[in-house]
Amino acid sequence: MTEHHEPGAPTDREKQLAAFKERQLQELREFEERQLKALEEFERQELEELKEFEERQHPYEIKIDRTEFKVTEHFLTGAQLRALPNPPIGSDRDLFEVVPGGSDEKIADTQKVKMRDGLRFFTAPAQINPGLI
Repeated sequence: MTEHHEPGAPTDREKQLAAFKERQLQELREFEERQLKALEEFERQELEELKEFEERQHPYEIKIDRTEFKVTEHFLTGAQLRALPNPPIGSDRDLFEVVPGGSDEKIADTQKVKMRDGLRFFTAPAQINPGLI
């Protein structure tokens, strides 16, 4: 027995395809809505953290070659860190950030370092000349 189909009327297959397309569009809208909510929440948290970071009143306590310094800036360059001791750290020495459990990081003069309590730095001769035997 053949199915009777009126001209211009959608077939069952066309109806199924249309329903499938509608479900796909609905799922896409729901996905986009979830993504937008997640992004808005992330941005809200970022703004809260930034505000807290900017409102911090007490200074950060850091050490350079075992001497403690209190700094209020949230970021300092290598050059600014070198200027903290008296006399300042000369160009004949390199400045390193202590990385617990990892390789210490050499800090370039133009490099920005995010301050935090307990940050430690040390200096070492910039050029080591091995002795002659």
